[in-house]
Amino acid sequence: MILWGDKYGVDTVNRLVAAVSQHATRQPRFVLLTDRARPGLDERVTPRPIPEVWLQPEMLGGGCQAKLCMFDPGVVPEDLPAVYLDLDTVILGDVGKAIGFLKSGGLMLLQSAVLPFGPLGRLAYRLTGGKRYARGNSSVVVYHPAECGYIAARFQELKRDHPTHGYPPMRADERFMSWAAQAVAAAVPASFAVKLPTEYMSRIAVLGYLWAVLPWVRARRRGLVAVTLCGMTVKPEVLLALPENGRLTDRHGRTLIWSDAVLGHVKRAIVAFYGPAQPRG
Repeated sequence: MILWGDKYGVDTVNRLVAAVSQHATRQPRFVLLTDRARPGLDERVTPRPIPEVWLQPEMLGGGCQAKLCMFDPGVVPEDLPAVYLDLDTVILGDVGKAIGFLKSGGLMLLQSAVLPFGPLGRLAYRLTGGKRYARGNSSVVVYHPAECGYIAARFQELKRDHPTHGYPPMRADERFMSWAAQAVAAAVPASFAVKLPTEYMSRIAVLGYLWAVLPWVRARRRGLVAVTLCGMTVKPEVLLALPENGRLTDRHGRTLIWSDAVLGHVKRAIVAFYGPAQPRG
């Protein structure tokens, strides 16, 4: 987990820790990378400082380049593989299962672009000299800290020549992860984790009902371990304020129907996860 600034408080971190712990078959080690001391943090969490080099103002904006600190050698303990989770993540199962998907030297992200990770993405990367490549979303990242230090090192090397992140892969943390690790990057299975907007929102609202009744979609969704609420219009306080069958449309024109028929057990999980307390910010 990573936390800087004042958008979230320790209550958000503690809630995520409690949920992960509740569903774990083997108790994990929790690490929070943070810009300062966080009084009230769950005692199971080990806070570790984000190095100052990652806390420059230009890295704390919408591109979230500061998240790349997770790859800086020594910042995260290097004796075990790690699963990074955004704080806006609803936990439905055992997060530790993700480690079983990781190959030696690999990096896993949520698939976010049409061009998939794997042979096609690597071919596009080679043919275009790195201008086109498969891209992922960094709301969930699976990696081994001892094997991915090159990602942070490469970013800092490029930053000397591109201090304002003008080089396209540097524009966002997830772009850079995908670009720098393209040779070994893979997608986190959609049966394990999804983004709420990608999985449950559509420009054609009726499709939400259609996907929800397809047997293979229902089966896959029943096994989900994590659903991330990335995107400002799908933050928990917005969702919880919706009436049954209420609709929410994001800036991309995708609509979410806040309904048991569309969301199934995920709706109940969101209410249970965020109902007792709301994130600050």
